[in-house]
Amino acid sequence: MAGVLAGDHGPRPDGLVATSVFWVHHGTRLAGGNTTYLNQYVLVRLGDSFGGCAFEAGEIDPSLCRDASGAPLGTLLREAPRPLRIAALDAYLGAVRPHRQDDAAEPVVLPAGTPEVRAVARDEAVAGLLDAGPGAKVALIGVVNPLVAAIRERGGVPLPCDFNLRTTQWGDPVTDDMHEVLDAADAVVATGMTLGNGSFDAILARCRERGLPLVVYAQSGSAVARAFLGAGVTALSAEPFPFSQFSAEPTTLYRYRAAAGT
Repeated sequence: MAGVLAGDHGPRPDGLVATSVFWVHHGTRLAGGNTTYLNQYVLVRLGDSFGGCAFEAGEIDPSLCRDASGAPLGTLLREAPRPLRIAALDAYLGAVRPHRQDDAAEPVVLPAGTPEVRAVARDEAVAGLLDAGPGAKVALIGVVNPLVAAIRERGGVPLPCDFNLRTTQWGDPVTDDMHEVLDAADAVVATGMTLGNGSFDAILARCRERGLPLVVYAQSGSAVARAFLGAGVTALSAEPFPFSQFSAEPTTLYRYRAAAGT
């Protein structure tokens, strides 16, 4: 954040305008599941780039979009509530270095189809970034049931952690204490929402300390998480807006892997 404000990554954001700021409340229940996922996102458009960040219910009010739309990007980065700051930062980093033009990115096209088809394809792509061997304990911070299944199919043992779920679709207990799973894990998969709720820094520090592989699957802050590749993040599934759940048509996510030895 400080580097962007100082102009270290491109043009100074004080001279840029947040074209539009908007809020999305989205709910879905996948066929065969017993969980209704409820997500709120705040999104920032900067030219041809969109930045997004999920937030907890009641954390910010949709009325902020009225005042933030058309504001200098630097003002949002300094003064806005944390989720909006992350969305603005994501939009900036996505504008100066679009995923679609990044030579380090591996595009993965999710097929057209139902929410179930697309969710399974997305989470298989995320799980494919894991290099953990059979029997490896995988902390899953931010639980989606298809990803639990994808980790199991690769021989991993999921350690699910989430603020809002108590069990997985199959009855596995879900803890709300991320330190519990971080201490037991052989590898970590974390959602980009950890950027918005402030837990990302602690997860990153613990993975660095223990030498754990850290895979981030990010709709929230996908370009922000990319900035940590090779500096604690070992792999990333970046899914810029519009997210896969908002379309039945083919969409693209971008997979990244840190260079060996970083």
